[in-house]
Amino acid sequence: MSDKILQITNMKKHFHIGGGRVLKAVDNFSIEIERGETFGLVGESGCGKSTAGRTIIRLYEATSGEVLFNGKNVHKMRGGELKEFNRNMQMIFQDPYASLNPRMTVGNIIAEGIDIHGLSTGKKRKERISELLRAVGLNEEHAGRFPHEFSGGQRQRIGIARALAIEPQFIIADEPISALDVSVQAQVVNLLKKLQKDHGLTYLFIAHDLAMVKHISDRIGVMYLGNMVEVTTSDALYANPLHPYTQSLLSAIPIPDPEVERTRERVILQGEVPSPLNPPSGCPFRTRCPKAMDQCAATMPPMKEVEPGHFVSCHLY
Repeated sequence: MSDKILQITNMKKHFHIGGGRVLKAVDNFSIEIERGETFGLVGESGCGKSTAGRTIIRLYEATSGEVLFNGKNVHKMRGGELKEFNRNMQMIFQDPYASLNPRMTVGNIIAEGIDIHGLSTGKKRKERISELLRAVGLNEEHAGRFPHEFSGGQRQRIGIARALAIEPQFIIADEPISALDVSVQAQVVNLLKKLQKDHGLTYLFIAHDLAMVKHISDRIGVMYLGNMVEVTTSDALYANPLHPYTQSLLSAIPIPDPEVERTRERVILQGEVPSPLNPPSGCPFRTRCPKAMDQCAATMPPMKEVEPGHFVSCHLY
């Protein structure tokens, strides 16, 4: 891993919802992702993870900020440059039931991108579909079937095959395992790791299952109420979480050893997550933070490198 494939600076995505009200879904989002790595993005439901992913890939237009993919500004791309970007960045969606067109056969779903980009036709197209189905652990005869004939895990594999079909460099996996059974989740994560190794892929892996994110990610970013609060390597985050929010998230992961579970300290957060329509002043986490100070209400803490490669947005540091 030598060069950065994705560089995001102060990306914001706000929705105007009438009556002059603005929902700040993503408010201060900055990350850099190295080519070939898996960057995990975690946080509670509603924190803006999926909106961030959809804004990066331009399903939503950014309100402000800069998204550079291979050094080029994604939100200024037009024409052929945009088509090339759409080929190089693909998305695996959260819901394997809603993300596949029920009227199309599996073969045509997988080949949709191949057809749009004119990559192959006839016999070569059919061979490519069969190759992709085998790559994700399905049979080539599945190409003639419809999505309703498959289980959730199989449908997610079809979604992965569709994302791989046009040989992208970068895949955004938006909670790709949250709708699946636990036994199937591990299969899909292991499949993603194998495909990354075989095809040299880079992933943005969005999830709220912290144990699974640790298993697949090289580095992890933690989001709270539209803001990035901590970024570091997977090992460093679990060994030494610095932000009080990250500490509370990690303390909630169940430990299979009853002795350890009984003796460890849990960080229980008080109150509800504030509304992104009316976020708190200063640090967005201060209303639930057990270590909040007067300074936290006054100013938003900047993202600081507290240890080598370990960034945190907190006035404690």
